[in-house]
Amino acid sequence: MLRYALRRLAISALVLFGAATVVFFAMRAVSGDPARAVLGPDADQSAVDALRQEYGLDATLPVQYLRFLERASVFDFGDSFRLNDSATNLVLTHLTATAALALTAFVIALLVGSALGVLAATRPNSFADRIVSVLSMLTQSLPSFWVGIMLILVFSRFLHLLPSSGSASPAAMIMPAVTLALPLLSVVLRLVRSGLLDVLHEDYVVTARAKGLSEFRVVGSHAMRNMLIPVVTVAGLEFGSLLGGAVIVETVFAWPGIGRLMTDAIAARDYSIVQACVITVAAIFITINLVVDLLYVRLDPRVRESV
Repeated sequence: MLRYALRRLAISALVLFGAATVVFFAMRAVSGDPARAVLGPDADQSAVDALRQEYGLDATLPVQYLRFLERASVFDFGDSFRLNDSATNLVLTHLTATAALALTAFVIALLVGSALGVLAATRPNSFADRIVSVLSMLTQSLPSFWVGIMLILVFSRFLHLLPSSGSASPAAMIMPAVTLALPLLSVVLRLVRSGLLDVLHEDYVVTARAKGLSEFRVVGSHAMRNMLIPVVTVAGLEFGSLLGGAVIVETVFAWPGIGRLMTDAIAARDYSIVQACVITVAAIFITINLVVDLLYVRLDPRVRESV
């Protein structure tokens, strides 16, 4: 187990290094001078040169890359061109809003998706099963930006029940969280339904029913426990995807998270912010993958014996 964990940790470090390298060169491949973008097209060339020297943009690309790796190793990405603040501080501040949104969406997807999956699995081929299947396909196929716009039109413009943007009140989180949760909800629903259908006819479930246990205990204590592995695996991986998918949702609802910060920074060619955002999200995603892999080994004895 320890050897497996160390091997996975080494692979994770290599992936994070690759992500940092890709974002560094990708940003510099974009045409345009960030110093000119900050000061404006009419700025004096001496001022542009001074700003480039201040942020180290006058050095050669290999030198910039080595400096970037040295500072990134201690999670220091320099200062933002536009906002005159540490990129690390800005990212961590906005990450709090994104994490709150992603966690809320994750809980909604798990609770509602599991409940609907159990409902469909315990009533196969019924009207409820068909309705749940249709809802699953719809929530998976509808684009997030369209769902967000429709929710704003219905609940903000017509019904005046929820704020359409910002984060001034807890109610402002409802629509973006629901929008972000729908794709994951569909995945959890299908996993729970298919997993329960596979185990509800196993011998140990039949034995539990023969002992006179209630259907709630049979499903909750026996069947659900033995189909948690795929749900835990996929749900954990999808949580990392929620952080990436939050970019669109945060833009639609003007949510002050890391996704919106990154889109604004890309438009302004603010290298420090973009690099900090991408590496932070990559580190979180890699960490979640690592934890899920270790949980998978812990939950499944067959996997534990093979590592």
